[in-house]
Amino acid sequence: MDPHLLTTFVTVARHGSFSAAAAELGYTQSAVSQQIAALEADLGLPLLLRRPVEPTEAGRRLLEHAGPLLLRHRAARADVLRAAARPGHRLRLAATPLAVNPVVAARLARARAGNPRLEVSLHTCGRDQAVAMVAEGRADLGLADGLAAPSDPLRLLDAGPMTAVGVSEEELVVALPAGHPLAGRAALGLADLVDARWLQTPLCPLARLRDLVGDGFPVGLDYHGDNVHTVLNLVAADHGLTLLPASALSVSSLWEAAPAGVPLAAPRLVHRVELLHGALPPGPAADLAAVLSG
Repeated sequence: MDPHLLTTFVTVARHGSFSAAAAELGYTQSAVSQQIAALEADLGLPLLLRRPVEPTEAGRRLLEHAGPLLLRHRAARADVLRAAARPGHRLRLAATPLAVNPVVAARLARARAGNPRLEVSLHTCGRDQAVAMVAEGRADLGLADGLAAPSDPLRLLDAGPMTAVGVSEEELVVALPAGHPLAGRAALGLADLVDARWLQTPLCPLARLRDLVGDGFPVGLDYHGDNVHTVLNLVAADHGLTLLPASALSVSSLWEAAPAGVPLAAPRLVHRVELLHGALPPGPAADLAAVLSG
């Protein structure tokens, strides 16, 4: 299956339109139709219904494979080019919203102080996007965070050969309003909070908590952003609880109605940050990776 044909197929399926896909890809509509027909001929199956434009059952199955296949294809190309590239001092760092904690920020400052020529631009994004950016060569290094058992690696998107090194682990706390009945506890267990209202947020997906403990964790408010300040405001106003690394609550300690943070006792989890990178020849990127990994 030609990756160019797969790309066209994914674009048509995403838009539900041949003409919209043609506009995005810079092809004529007839060229898009010919590419879809060629892919269908290769597989011997119809992949898209035409009126309306939507995937067939076979097309839906192909879509499940197409994303990872195209990512691996782009990652392979980037890995080969990276190996032959000349080291540069201008680096792009892709990081998830909670990955640049005080420890990581201090290490980044140390790396920049040690190399005055180093220029770093920091791009905040979701975890899968950070992995993809590193795999595809759109970022030199990545930082991803998430919940994990102590010393356990994060569950990351499979994007081909990539190094993932733990750079920090810190205590998790249950963030709840200052006046909450449980705010004065020394510690809390997730099993005791399954009936409480929680924020549904990318910073703490409730599906992950349900995987750990079981059903429960009703949604108090569904927040689709990743701004930590917004999440803390929502917690303080009693829209729902959430789990955060302890350092994330330190920024709110001077607020008049700052949310409380009670250490999570069970299950035993930590907030883990990992450094992501492909093959790194000697140079500024490799030096920065060494400092960030501690």
